[in-house]
Amino acid sequence: MSNVSRKKLVGRERRQVRVRKKVFGTAERPRLNVFRSAKHIYAQVINDVDGKTLAAASTLTKAIKATLTGKKTLRAEQVGAAIATRCKELSIDKVVFDRAGYRYHGRIKAIAEAARKAGLQF
Repeated sequence: MSNVSRKKLVGRERRQVRVRKKVFGTAERPRLNVFRSAKHIYAQVINDVDGKTLAAASTLTKAIKATLTGKKTLRAEQVGAAIATRCKELSIDKVVFDRAGYRYHGRIKAIAEAARKAGLQF
């Protein structure tokens, strides 16, 4: 791992710790966590009190993977809509958004806006 990529990783981990100090998911308002890799994007709804994942969606989920189209930002929007739909099925209306140290732009912003559009409140 080069020095530049190591520096970026350490910076994101620091931001992630800083965000997680403030963001905590409960049963009434679980945490919507996002992870992004170079090719894929993942979203989980987590109840931190019980330590359980309530719902999850990603570009690798079979149901979503079959309908994926377009570039990575468009795929992130599809994942955002899917996680919102799964939350609605579990009667979850409000979540706390955990961007996991990533900047709020691009794919992270696309997931959040698509989830809001599908009915989730942040």
